[in-house]
Amino acid sequence: MPLSEHEQRLFEEIERSLADDPKFASAVRASDPRHHAKRRLVVAGLIVLAGLALLVLGAVNRLIPLGVAGAVVMFGALFVLRPPRRNRKGRLRSVGGTASRRTSRRGSLADRLEEKWRRRGLR
Repeated sequence: MPLSEHEQRLFEEIERSLADDPKFASAVRASDPRHHAKRRLVVAGLIVLAGLALLVLGAVNRLIPLGVAGAVVMFGALFVLRPPRRNRKGRLRSVGGTASRRTSRRGSLADRLEEKWRRRGLR
C-alpha cells in the first residue's frame, strides 16, 4: 500500500533528521552485520597469509614443526570466519536509551500456543 503525500514528506523529514545525527549513524553502523562480517573476513585473510608464510618458511628451511604451525594457523582462520553466537536471552538493545528486558520466563509450549491463540482471537 503506497504512502500518501503527507506520509511520504514526513518519512523523508525523519530520514533527513536521522542522517544528520552522528550518534545514531555510528550506532547503526556498529550494529550492521555486514560491517562485522567484512572485518572478520579481513582478519581471517591476514591469518591465512601469516599461516601460509610460516608454512612456506618451514618447507624452505626443512623445519617440520614450523610448517605444521603454519598449517595450524591457517586452520585457525576458520574459527575467525565462524559467525558469532547469538544472544538468546530475549534482551532488546536500544540506541541512546535504556534497554527493556523481558523479566518473566517463557512458559511451556502449550502455554505459548494458547496465548498466541487468544491474541489471534482478539483481532
